[in-house]
Amino acid sequence: MPRNSVAYDDDFFAWTQEQARLLRAGEHADLDAENLAEEIESVGNSNRREIRNRLTVLLVHLLKWRFQSRRRGASWSATILEQRLQINSIMEDSPSLRPFFAEVLPSSYKHARDIAARETRMQADTFPPACPYTPEQILSEDFLPE
Repeated sequence: MPRNSVAYDDDFFAWTQEQARLLRAGEHADLDAENLAEEIESVGNSNRREIRNRLTVLLVHLLKWRFQSRRRGASWSATILEQRLQINSIMEDSPSLRPFFAEVLPSSYKHARDIAARETRMQADTFPPACPYTPEQILSEDFLPE
């Protein structure tokens, strides 16, 4: 372990503050490079997980909006908007994640279809087998399926 630093396993927050101080001071020899690299990768992976999870929630609500029109309400509309805003915000901060959105769309839709079936008590085959919405529609604040 580098000298005069807080142990990663002892106090994570203190460790992060110490690593930031060392970086700013240019004291690279004292950095905990292995754990620092792991944490940086973890931040990127958490953004990917967040896109995947928010996309699934968004798709569930778009399916419910389309297939349970009598149950539409402000709560569903707010959830749809919130997921869109958050996904768009992540991708604005990290444009390199835009291809990941398209990549994860089919599997997110499959999960969303299964969840929507359970939540609505409808058969899964009630919903289209593949995502019926384009990425542009999914992320557009103006789109709601009819």
